[in-house]
Amino acid sequence: MMVEVTVARLGLDSATNSYVVILRERGGRRVLPIWIGQPEAESIVMQMNQVKRERPITHDLCKSLILGLGGTLRRVSITRVQKSTYYAEMQIDGPNGVVEVDARPSDSIAIALRLDAPIFAPSTLLTARDDDAEGGDDERSVEASDSELTAEQLKSYLENLRPEDFGKFSP
Repeated sequence: MMVEVTVARLGLDSATNSYVVILRERGGRRVLPIWIGQPEAESIVMQMNQVKRERPITHDLCKSLILGLGGTLRRVSITRVQKSTYYAEMQIDGPNGVVEVDARPSDSIAIALRLDAPIFAPSTLLTARDDDAEGGDDERSVEASDSELTAEQLKSYLENLRPEDFGKFSP
């Protein structure tokens, strides 16, 4: 069964030196951590904080292509995990019908945020959140950032987040 999820947080896993996007079940407490690359992490944070670049980045281009070709991003689905690699599909409704496009979850999430499309994941991939490891008042969230951040400030912000701010997960 697929459940709708939202981007809850983004952080840096110091053990793997990788960025982690935390998806949370809409209206629920279960989460799905997905390890992603730095460019995708920056793109997600930029969109969450409505930071605009002078020139469009790849995910902005994808948005323009979808809209320019008369399409609508219906939904993004995280479809499965295989050998620690997550897979996703973007369901695009266009003039010739619905097309399902294979994509990385990180790119799909960045594009879904730009087009206000829902994100879904299999219920079986979600895990219970560890409330004791949440970080309490010290919890850092990308939602509280300044909208005037530069790319370098975003990178610094992401590098200073700790995985323990988000609970204990393993890839």
